[in-house]
Amino acid sequence: MIDKRLLVSAATLGIAALALTGCSASADADSAGGAANGTDAATATSAEDFGGMDALVGAAQAEGELNVIALPDTWANYGKIIDGFEKKYDITVNSDSPDVSSAEEITAAQNLKGQDTAPDVFDLGSAVTLANLDQFAPYEVSTWDDIADDHKDADGGWVYDYTGLMSVGYDADAVPAPESLDDLLGSDYEGKVAINGDPTQAGAAAAAVEWAALQSGGSADDVSTGVDWFSKLADAGNFLPTDPTPATIASGETPVVFDWSYNNLAAAADAGGRDWKTAVLPGTALGSYYNQAINVDAPHPAAARLWQEYVMSDDAQNLYLAAGAYPVRLAAMTEAGTVDQDALEKVGEQPADTVQFTAEQTEAASKVLADTWATAIG
Repeated sequence: MIDKRLLVSAATLGIAALALTGCSASADADSAGGAANGTDAATATSAEDFGGMDALVGAAQAEGELNVIALPDTWANYGKIIDGFEKKYDITVNSDSPDVSSAEEITAAQNLKGQDTAPDVFDLGSAVTLANLDQFAPYEVSTWDDIADDHKDADGGWVYDYTGLMSVGYDADAVPAPESLDDLLGSDYEGKVAINGDPTQAGAAAAAVEWAALQSGGSADDVSTGVDWFSKLADAGNFLPTDPTPATIASGETPVVFDWSYNNLAAAADAGGRDWKTAVLPGTALGSYYNQAINVDAPHPAAARLWQEYVMSDDAQNLYLAAGAYPVRLAAMTEAGTVDQDALEKVGEQPADTVQFTAEQTEAASKVLADTWATAIG
């Protein structure tokens, strides 16, 4: 388990170094990645603008590279998704700063604007997405109609890609299995409960607070009870202000971790022999989609658009599912018979009482966190 939403100082330094050393954007792909038919890839809003998928593939292969950011190999199967893209299209994927937060993805794009090391595409939490709409280039993938209207931007600026369920991962050899959220307030969990970064910056951490709100009498319209619950956790001496990583889990430093179900499930394979379990607690479940978007200043604009097509294809959507993440096109693939049925049976259906925050609720929750989190945790 690696949280690509963490505020990691080393990764931040890496971004700064790139900003200083990155060279100016390459002209190898006809300045702005122009397609063979004269289409400017940077303004294309669909594969049809290139003359079809084959032409888009050709334009992307002429660029030859794709820059991604904040995509750890173990996060929602991105290692296999990147490998699949490279093998299918013979395009090199440059994966930079895998452990940075959603907010730092945007910062990197702004710092590296005009350089060939800038990110081409983003995978962002909803709060950061909604706060940076001007950073995205509109594009509608060929499977656009499979995606519900409330799961995509009407203008094509962003689209949901996958979701999981907020869960509690825990070392069964170190702590008892929690049966409710309030169990974590007990003495068995003293100094042991971590979340992934700062909830005002990191999507997974914000979701932990939102889930706590749903589990403790609040709602998607009022997450203040979630902040209050974490304040109680801190007062009890149980909140651990350490960002979890595979190393901290393997060492026992972070024996309890709030994270997405697909990350906690993946952590069991790299837990250093520890008996790592995942609990989606009774009561209201929380899902939260991440968002795909294209950098408006992408140095490889055709490859960026081809990446979106691949991520929304059956191949990549089934790879999300195989990692325990629910892909946005799940219903359409199930109906079409293209879903990986074995993976779906292993992951199981989403709980009927799963809440997904709307854009408006996400914005309101972000404001509550910005105004109250630091004081609540002290």
